[in-house]
Amino acid sequence: MLRSVALPFAFSLTACTGLMMINTLAKRFGDLVGKDLPTAVIVEVLVLSVPFIIALTLPMAVLVAVLYGFSTMGSDNEITAMRAGGISVLQMLRPTMAAGITVMLVNFLFIDQVLPRSNARLKNLQTGIGVKKPAFQMREQAINNLPPYFIRAAYVFPGSGHLREVEIFDLSLVDGRRVIYADSGAMAFAENQTDLILTLHTGRVHEYKTLEPGQFQVTRFVRNTIRVKNVQNLFERDSTNFDRGDREMTTCEMMDQVSSFRRSRARAQATREDYARRDLRTLMRVYQSAEPVRIADSAPPKKHCGQWRVVERAIGKILLPQVAEAEEPASRPSQSLPAQPAPRPAAMVETAADSAMLAAVNAQAPLQLTSLAEVTGAQQDERYGTTQAHRYSVEIHKKYTISVACFSFVLIGLALALRFPRGGMGLVIGGGLVIFAIFYISMVGGESLADRGLVPPALAMWFPNILVLTAGVIGLWRVNREFGSTRGGDLSDLVDSLLRPFGRKPKEA
Repeated sequence: MLRSVALPFAFSLTACTGLMMINTLAKRFGDLVGKDLPTAVIVEVLVLSVPFIIALTLPMAVLVAVLYGFSTMGSDNEITAMRAGGISVLQMLRPTMAAGITVMLVNFLFIDQVLPRSNARLKNLQTGIGVKKPAFQMREQAINNLPPYFIRAAYVFPGSGHLREVEIFDLSLVDGRRVIYADSGAMAFAENQTDLILTLHTGRVHEYKTLEPGQFQVTRFVRNTIRVKNVQNLFERDSTNFDRGDREMTTCEMMDQVSSFRRSRARAQATREDYARRDLRTLMRVYQSAEPVRIADSAPPKKHCGQWRVVERAIGKILLPQVAEAEEPASRPSQSLPAQPAPRPAAMVETAADSAMLAAVNAQAPLQLTSLAEVTGAQQDERYGTTQAHRYSVEIHKKYTISVACFSFVLIGLALALRFPRGGMGLVIGGGLVIFAIFYISMVGGESLADRGLVPPALAMWFPNILVLTAGVIGLWRVNREFGSTRGGDLSDLVDSLLRPFGRKPKEA
């Protein structure tokens, strides 16, 4: 059983990863090559893209391998021979299900430990690439963008750097625009090899200012020099500061973030309720304590995963060296509580005269209610904490659901392959694409809904797996009761099974 799916698994994993790698290379080829980057940097970007691709293609490879391996055994009558020999479906499933559980655990460790570190390194590398500007090459009869200049030359003489009929559009002025025309010119790099020096000959400068629309200034020159900074700069990578988002953190680190944002949301909610309570008392002319509401969260946030964090840090040192300790997310500026009336002594005995005097004073004192900015700030803090907690919770459940998909695909793949043993490559390709589409579209749609707070993160992320697992279990139960023979179980039988609920009668043999 394992030999029948091992080779298809390796082939499908390599093929799917290769196809997605080609797609990634096609999308990034222009940005990487066009910036004159070293070959080692380009190779590193492609290598760091592989873990993300494998995280998606590994469940696909499991499904394709199971469909192909068991459908091949069914078409060769091996499944029928084993059933005739008294081997039950459960006995045939045990080795493959054990292999699926093993792949599921390996995939989770890969997604939880390797993928976040590779994403962090890739994000850091892409930031450095984004800052780097490409090596400059002047193209003739085209607009060359060199901020804050746009340069056009009718003729460019390669090798010498000489230009003819030059036009330069200067956008550096805040209150106007400047256009420079020159009959000829020359370009060369400065001593630092990053700044471009343009030497223009025999031309004029047209300049106007927006504050003076009735004036237009023309300045003629014989020689004019323009320095364009940082035209060709070197690639510099930051090997110490790694930006860690939700996709660059492990499960334990994201659990800490979820707890932190939930505490922030509780503080903002308590502050907002305190504003409403104090405003109500102020309107009723009732004195209250000036002390703000205290939330029972003064203790440091609890660290999750316990002793596993030691192993996690050891893995992090190998995969992400020189990374600084992750800092707590910057909290939003908290709104200060407005001043409250001084508290009244508890032991004071109030007489009728005092009560009348106090009522008169309160009637004349202006009301001091909470400002709109303070209430809005508390609402925004509460909404921000809720959104961030949902976002990190979605990523946590996504790690689990993608890993469990390896086992879910084993069950539904076995059910399809045993029910339609003569499906061939049509079943492998068609059935695999349909299951992939249902699973990943449901997961992407659920992620979008959960990020906006419309659906609980756990339900949104686990719904695709529940759907596939339910279909797989029901399919295996039916296969165990009604096992197909070698005369049936092809694609036409699959089409009849799909169309039977819509009133179509199956074809007679």
